[in-house]
Amino acid sequence: MERRLFAAGALSAGVAVLLGSFAAHALKARLSPEALAVFETGVRYQLAHALGLLAAAWATTRFDPVRAARGGWLLLGGTVLFSGSLYLLALTGVRWLGLITPFGGFAFIVGWVVLAMSGRQKSGTFISSRERRSRSRWNTRKPTRVRYERS
Repeated sequence: MERRLFAAGALSAGVAVLLGSFAAHALKARLSPEALAVFETGVRYQLAHALGLLAAAWATTRFDPVRAARGGWLLLGGTVLFSGSLYLLALTGVRWLGLITPFGGFAFIVGWVVLAMSGRQKSGTFISSRERRSRSRWNTRKPTRVRYERS
């Protein structure tokens, strides 16, 4: 899982740099200053959240891997919705695409919160849900113990 998130983060950062340079050189003469500012906002958020994807990949190896991965995928989805809608809005001028942008922003916020929740427990103390249920005070089953005999 961490390899996929790391690859997505690195790829997203590379695409953000590519689109930023494309906007600075090729789109500067073709877009209005307002549309160019919208495009650059998309690039800025994509680059920032690409670093978040790299952090999520790292967090899957240190903290709760399920939560860290979920946070990472939410950041990736937010990038597609938020930055993607801003890119299309700037390039096409279709105003209703701006309605998609807040959903990407919401995915960013939830992704960062879930990623933060993945670090609530220290490394090495992650408890699976099955183990948590077995430790519950309502669990009446006795744990089975294996005894090893010396030969």
